[in-house]
Amino acid sequence: MAKSVLNRQFLPVLLACAALPLALGAAAPAAAAWPEKPIRLVVGFPPGGPVDTHARILAEKLQPILGQSVVLDYKAGAAGNIGSDAVAKAAPDGYTLLLANTGQMAINGSLYPKLPYAMPRDFAPVARTALTPLVMVVNNNVPARNLKEFIAYARANPGKLNFASGGNGGISHLMPEMFKQASGTFIVHIPYKGSAPALTDVMGGQAQMMADSIPLFTQYIKAGKVRALAVTSRQRSPALPEVPTMEEAGLKNFEVVGFYGMLAPAGTPKDVVARLSGALQTVLADADTRAKLAQQGAEAAWQGPEAFGQTIAAEQKRWGQTIKAAGAKID
Repeated sequence: MAKSVLNRQFLPVLLACAALPLALGAAAPAAAAWPEKPIRLVVGFPPGGPVDTHARILAEKLQPILGQSVVLDYKAGAAGNIGSDAVAKAAPDGYTLLLANTGQMAINGSLYPKLPYAMPRDFAPVARTALTPLVMVVNNNVPARNLKEFIAYARANPGKLNFASGGNGGISHLMPEMFKQASGTFIVHIPYKGSAPALTDVMGGQAQMMADSIPLFTQYIKAGKVRALAVTSRQRSPALPEVPTMEEAGLKNFEVVGFYGMLAPAGTPKDVVARLSGALQTVLADADTRAKLAQQGAEAAWQGPEAFGQTIAAEQKRWGQTIKAAGAKID
């Protein structure tokens, strides 16, 4: 009788132990099966802009590797914050991702005091995808043929020169602020509602200087409508091989480069993040991808999840210091 009771007591435990390997075996294929349906890649800006172009290149190349469609979902507004927030609050299952730029990852957290999410706390970094250097240009009437001459001229005329930007707190505003700090110059900021009207006024002489992404300026530089002084990357840009770097032009240890990257919601399984990051590494090693990015003024620059997370943290600190020094804030 006692033996029968013991059997009845331990039978459920024995059955559970026997079932455990089967349960674990069933779980592994489920994770390995990702992705089993289309993936949504959120873009926090309108179609047609540089973030959209970058996302389209990656989505097209990822689909044959992952075996599923990568569908772009535009959630534009608030300098990318609406799209970022949507992904931060999405299910962490690998089916909702964010393609982000420098502003979303490194600038907005210091610029907007009331964001409904935190970067990188609410995200799982997947991979850095590209670096995006800027180029600094001046109006043709500025009596400076190179960067050294421009710095000397600005120092001799404090507050008399203006620089245009695409808006407060953007990279075209903050990079010149870094330049001012590094060069010991005082140049007045004039914000515009977009980079295109800002460039129009630089060409027209209402502002004397501007810095922004290389593709914005390339045709105007080559047509002689503005004068390029330097690119902000460590090495010269293939799109503007005749334009020196800031270092070459005389401003030592000055490098300001934007970046793109892909993120998932925090809590996304590590094996899913690793597989997606590996797929992006393959995409970014592809010669056709690299050529398409170069046309965009970007350089393929893959980083894995851990290194990418460290990059975000370092860039947040750097841009945060510049924002504080500039006194920029958007409520």
